[in-house]
Amino acid sequence: MKHHLFTPPGQLALEAVMQRRPLLAFDFDGTLAPIVTRPDDARVSIGVAQRLAQLAEHLPVAIVTGRSVDDVAPRLGFDPHYIIGNHGAEDPEHPELPPDVYIALTDKLNGLRQKIEGNVDALSSVGIQVEDKRHSLAFHYRLARDRDAALVTIETLLRGLDPALTSFGGKCVVNVVAADAPDKGDAVAMLVKRSQSGAALFIGDDLNDESVFESAEPHWLTVRIGREDPLSQARFYLDTYSEVATMLQKMLALVR
Repeated sequence: MKHHLFTPPGQLALEAVMQRRPLLAFDFDGTLAPIVTRPDDARVSIGVAQRLAQLAEHLPVAIVTGRSVDDVAPRLGFDPHYIIGNHGAEDPEHPELPPDVYIALTDKLNGLRQKIEGNVDALSSVGIQVEDKRHSLAFHYRLARDRDAALVTIETLLRGLDPALTSFGGKCVVNVVAADAPDKGDAVAMLVKRSQSGAALFIGDDLNDESVFESAEPHWLTVRIGREDPLSQARFYLDTYSEVATMLQKMLALVR
């Protein structure tokens, strides 16, 4: 991750990928909408939604998010061609996996669900909110008075996690999914094929977006929101989500 997207190298890379008629794929929280104290308050701004809707008239647009599809859809303010939820595991419109495989993925979380039920008081006492998204579980601790203590509580609960599951962190959240569930990298690669696009442009801001950055083809364009992680495999960065509107405007100028 060497250059800001608005530098000359970034502009050249943006022009090159847009010439390939790419799939435009976006994370939601921290990318299209700001990180907020209460996740239920997150929305795409009118200006960003309008730009995305205009881009969707020219190119396939996808939302690839850790949220469930039902949760994120009403927050967008426009209708993308594709929405993939649960970090890549939920694809309700055109599932690549048979229904019985999806059921198996969600069933693998049942043991942890039972463990959570037995520790409800301990989790809530330190400010942890558990979100069951069917295909994944999320332990939110942004509202905890002592975030370090809350994280220790989560790590203790997940100690000895079933090998059929995997956990990964994020911004004040710990996620758990089936170890063999598709991730965001799988989802974006699948959508490129499904949409018959010549490349992909993907923008994200968190740890679960690294699967796209790491697996991206050389001719794709990957952008991370925030430069604070020097280990990120994204090729370019934007400083904050507020720069996304400018990026979308530059993209619109290239398709008109």
